Amino acid sequence: MQRLKTRPQFQAVLSGKTLARTTHFALHCADLVLETPAGMGPQAPLFSHACVWLGAMVPKRWAKRAVTRNAIKRQIYTVSAQFEPHLGVAAHVVRLRAGFDRKQFVSASSELLKAAVRAELLSLFARACPTAVPDAGASA
Repeated sequence: MQRLKTRPQFQAVLSGKTLARTTHFALHCADLVLETPAGMGPQAPLFSHACVWLGAMVPKRWAKRAVTRNAIKRQIYTVSAQFEPHLGVAAHVVRLRAGFDRKQFVSASSELLKAAVRAELLSLFARACPTAVPDAGASA
């Protein structure tokens, strides 16, 4: 699995279709463009080779503390690795679209918050890949 790194990569995926949504997350998907479109000049293509590409967007608007943003991103990449064989060759972005209640999750990086994020991400990927069964033994 390759990670999205550049702004144009993220923009291309976000302009694609939405595969699944939960209360706090959305999973976006776009087909890979492996060659530069005609008339665009000698620039490199957005994606270098055909495989599963994944990016995580956790805006400051919904997760104010860097510790929380980083913990959520780690959960996104860990859970997505379990579903990688079922995602198909495409580019995907998991986007945080609502904040977690700071009154319920007081600590910036508590085990309770990580468990809630993991459960919702499992639900998100299960909706996107209904035939997939995640490995129950894997944990972060």
